[in-house]
Amino acid sequence: MAYKPLEIDRQNLTIMGVRFSDIDTLNSAANAIGSNMFEGFEPTPRLVEIYRDYREGKIPSGGFIETLRGAV
Repeated sequence: MAYKPLEIDRQNLTIMGVRFSDIDTLNSAANAIGSNMFEGFEPTPRLVEIYRDYREGKIPSGGFIETLRGAV
């Protein structure tokens, strides 16, 4: 599998087309997702949404794994 760069648009606050509320949350997500990509993780817009929602408190930590199970 060839490396595919993560689509980040800091001006519009998006990763793979998923909008973030602020630059700090976007940068944090980009760093976490990018680090995992070196380990073989292949992000999708849906997985980016889940991570964003988790970071913004919309998904409680107890519901994170369950939400992921429904996405893959």
